[in-house]
Amino acid sequence: DFTCLPRNLQDAKRQERGGIMGDTRKEIKYFVKYLKPYWKGITIVVVLSLVSSGAQVIAPTFLGRAVTDLTTYLSDLRKGTASLNTFYGALWSMLAFYVLSQVAIFIAWMVMSKFNADSTNDMRENLFAKLQRMLVRYFDTHQDGKLLSLFTSDLDNIFNAMNNAIFEIISQGIMFIGTIVVMFMVNAQLAWTTIAATPLILIVSVLIMKKARVYLDKQQDEIGDLNGYITEQINGEKVIITNNLRKESIGGFKTYNNRVRNAMFKGQFYSGILFPLMNGLNLLNLAIVIAMGAWMIISGQVTQAIGLGLIVTFVEYSQTYFQPLTQITSIYSMIQLALTGARRLATVEEQKDEDDVPNGKQIHGLKNGVKLEDVHFGYDKNKEILHGVNISVDKGQSVALVGPTGSGKTTIMNLLNRFYDVNSGKVTFDGTDVRDIQLKSLRDNVGIVLQDSVLFSGTIADNICYGKPDASMDEVISAAKQANIHDFIESLPDGYNTEVNDSSSVFSTGQKQLVSIARTILTDPDFLILDEATSNVDTVTEEKIQKAMDAVIAGKTSFVIAHRLKTILNSNKIVVLKDGNVIEEGSHEQLLKEKGFYYKLYTDQTSFS
Repeated sequence: DFTCLPRNLQDAKRQERGGIMGDTRKEIKYFVKYLKPYWKGITIVVVLSLVSSGAQVIAPTFLGRAVTDLTTYLSDLRKGTASLNTFYGALWSMLAFYVLSQVAIFIAWMVMSKFNADSTNDMRENLFAKLQRMLVRYFDTHQDGKLLSLFTSDLDNIFNAMNNAIFEIISQGIMFIGTIVVMFMVNAQLAWTTIAATPLILIVSVLIMKKARVYLDKQQDEIGDLNGYITEQINGEKVIITNNLRKESIGGFKTYNNRVRNAMFKGQFYSGILFPLMNGLNLLNLAIVIAMGAWMIISGQVTQAIGLGLIVTFVEYSQTYFQPLTQITSIYSMIQLALTGARRLATVEEQKDEDDVPNGKQIHGLKNGVKLEDVHFGYDKNKEILHGVNISVDKGQSVALVGPTGSGKTTIMNLLNRFYDVNSGKVTFDGTDVRDIQLKSLRDNVGIVLQDSVLFSGTIADNICYGKPDASMDEVISAAKQANIHDFIESLPDGYNTEVNDSSSVFSTGQKQLVSIARTILTDPDFLILDEATSNVDTVTEEKIQKAMDAVIAGKTSFVIAHRLKTILNSNKIVVLKDGNVIEEGSHEQLLKEKGFYYKLYTDQTSFS
């Protein structure tokens, strides 16, 4: 992610990734991947489009023939030998071909709508599944709003294009080629006249499309930035209100929104100018075709009857020839937005998955302990955070990590669960490097209570048994009791069936934390990580959480990360971190006797408590 870069560097970065001026090979491959399984439906659409376009191209020849037959009839009327049979035959043939064209289009549209819905559904499912396999680093470096825009803006643009633009491209492309072939079969001279302006049209169109693509791509990037800002502001609404920053928040929104507006205006302007331009060239070309037909009659190259028929025929063909060009240019913005969406989605699919070890070791509980051995790590490889850290915890022991903000405590938690991998050194479970253990096996044996608890949509019971879906109700209640949240749940009208979500007002912050602890108790992992679980609550709730944590930790191997030192006084070992280094290690009493950095932290806290 590069949202913190200056605007000019953002644009340069986007161009580097091939989004603005790059070719469309990535986008085409993306569409081929998802449309390939529906080749039967695509084949039916192509065949029906051939039938429809062929019928629509042939129909004007019968119109021309009808005009010729009518002219001949009027001439023969004076001779008394007139007959309208051929005229009516031509009209009926023309009508039959036009009906055939519309019926074929209708059936093709139904078939295409079905496989378009199915293929975009596959895109949506695969995108969500891909996000579930990706590294935690990706989510740490991308705003929620930008990820959400993949499912909304980008996929909507793709669906709209597939439901409209792709059908137009197939049918109009076939009609374009068919029209050229039939025109030359009918009269080569008028055919050359009709297509004479094509090089000019293509040059102008390419220049305008190239300009439009820049801003249409930028439009989607700006929308992603806007969505990210909106999500951020909504999530921080209470902070905005309490700091009286509503006007500033609106001002920030206007800045992002203006960028979207400017990019959208320019993109739509350049893509929209193609349609009136094509219409103007179409009318000019129509006048030229009529003039050429009239000159052929006047010069005696064709008879009046045949000439009038040719003029009427090529008036239709002039319209038919320009129709594909006009239609495709009119939907250019839709096509380009779909290509931009496909590029963004393909870029996500190219991201690295978590480095699982399918043939790796499976662990069944912890037998000896967990160690960090000479661990060096940095989220940015050029900026190391942990510098040769060595920490060990034996089975059944509780190790507390303390230190100032930024010392590396949470980073160690990320390494223990393989959210990130070390740059050098290793993290081991019973002597086995975590990189050699199957991820599922590792995480089945590791439980985490995060600083910021998360509740999912569903009932309270669903949330408690989230990590063990097959748990019985008795197990759920037992876990809630151990977490000191059972009585509160029972006081609710629907008890354990109360519907909640992450933003629900049913629970306070501390109660959410207790539900998270109950969830961890239920999964019964051998190794526990508690990341500052009491940092966001009052002292009364802290006591409840501490009792719940004691119930979780009892007999377990655990790492406890804490700012409030009184919550880790009973830990078997306390490891003091500062600037990514272990500077002290020992029990609470030992560290107090040493009167070092831990002693200062502890006395500073107790003096204000």
